[in-house]
Amino acid sequence: MTHKIAVLPGDGIGPEITEQATRVLRALDLDLDLQTMPVGGAAYDQFGHPLPPQVLELAKSADAILFGAVGDWKYDSLARELRPEQAILGLRKALGLFANLRPAILYPQLANASSLKPEVVSGLDILIVRELTGDIYFGQPRGVREVEDGQFKGERQGFDTMHYAETEVRRIAHVAFQAAQKRSKKLCSVDKSNVLETSQFWREIVIDVAKEYPDVALSHMYVDNAAMQLVRAPKEFDVIVTGNLFGDILSDEAAMLTGSIGMLPSASLNSANQGLYEPSHGSAPDIAGKNMANPLATILSAAMLLRYSLGKADQAQKIEQAVQAVLEQGLRTADIFEEGLTKVSTSEMGDAVLKALK
Repeated sequence: MTHKIAVLPGDGIGPEITEQATRVLRALDLDLDLQTMPVGGAAYDQFGHPLPPQVLELAKSADAILFGAVGDWKYDSLARELRPEQAILGLRKALGLFANLRPAILYPQLANASSLKPEVVSGLDILIVRELTGDIYFGQPRGVREVEDGQFKGERQGFDTMHYAETEVRRIAHVAFQAAQKRSKKLCSVDKSNVLETSQFWREIVIDVAKEYPDVALSHMYVDNAAMQLVRAPKEFDVIVTGNLFGDILSDEAAMLTGSIGMLPSASLNSANQGLYEPSHGSAPDIAGKNMANPLATILSAAMLLRYSLGKADQAQKIEQAVQAVLEQGLRTADIFEEGLTKVSTSEMGDAVLKALK
């Protein structure tokens, strides 16, 4: 059976890192149809829109999407709807990619690269399950208005709306509980229910869903405390489930525990397990074209693609073992380099993973 993969490299370092990931995918004994199209700023330059119809159609028809990164300073003056970042938001909405899975794993070889003491983070293995299509990022109404009364009457005021429907909370809770069942059967739901009505509603629904998973131990934590505990005792967590805004912040915080955001893959799934797979980092336009970006997060995202959307867990494991092998060999890109090891370029790291894979 041929699996159709949409490869959307995007901007900045996106083309460089996706090139290495596609080399790895092609090296496996799989029947993959990899189709590449521009997205983000690259698509705007070519088609006048960050997510043109033909790119969206390819994404919809694919079994999975391998995504690089979007964004560049040169597009900052564009109208909001034309900026590169709208491409990823548009894909999430059009494909219903409501569940974002972000593993934060500290490989033993990178213990010294973490910002925390090795004894605090050694053995870290966290999965953050972030709701991706709701919350304040998508809530309406939003905009800028004039304050009609009160202390700031007559002034301009920016506003956004946070809300969640019951179905949105239930479906992400099920994803998180099922993930916890496959791990250590511990789930922490993160909210701000002492202040926000939306969070209180979130907590009530998660507690109700928990009745269907008696084998999973459910706990709750306010987001500010969760942020603190992630740097105080991160190994106390196993699976974390939270909303879009809080998940955005906590997943980047967790990324730095692992030594570099350049090591972290991610998956965004819909109800049919069609997924968009991308590194957790951005487009890094300052180093674009210099062959120095870390491709491992994208290569590991390709492994997640095989595991979650194609059901090829054995092939995914081969990639993950190859990544561990090159780290064990002491090969490092600039973001994870330390004295005494071997600094390599983006393409050299790709070469090393391919060699280890074979």
